[in-house]
Amino acid sequence: MNSMTNTAPWSLRRLHEANEAQINELADVLIDCVEGDASVSFMHPLPRERAQAFWRGVASGVAAGERALLVAEDMQGICGTVQLVLAQPENQPHRADLAKMLVHRRCRRQGLGEALMRAAESMARDCGKTLLVLDTVTGDNGERLYQRLGWQRVGVIPGYALLPRGGLVGTTVFYRELA
Repeated sequence: MNSMTNTAPWSLRRLHEANEAQINELADVLIDCVEGDASVSFMHPLPRERAQAFWRGVASGVAAGERALLVAEDMQGICGTVQLVLAQPENQPHRADLAKMLVHRRCRRQGLGEALMRAAESMARDCGKTLLVLDTVTGDNGERLYQRLGWQRVGVIPGYALLPRGGLVGTTVFYRELA
């Protein structure tokens, strides 16, 4: 997959495996997001070893066919990512969870989040999925992006998670039916 336009300063591609260099770059993106106060399951400060261990687990899931992983790359390396959790219960083979849509702060406000979401939807179709679900911090930029892209808001769970530096935050659940 390539970027949505030829003028974008990044390109998109699906990884079918992740080597140590890519795991390190993905860890950089995750650490940057946590340092920027993104509520993405980790607390601040996020040790590099913990971030790398997370991405090694993701890479294992990708290799096993349980996850699909998209990355965005610019001149400095990986600058964004999103994944689909493909492994679902046997009565839900038609759906996937969209997870860890992350954009490095150096690449925000350039359309990368939208490009990652559209590419993830396309990848889900390629994987035979017709329904996607996700959750995001209530009131955050991600919530506005998902609404703008036509995702359906299910509702809010108050006090769902901690922000990276503490303090409870709600989560908004969304779904998207794929044509």
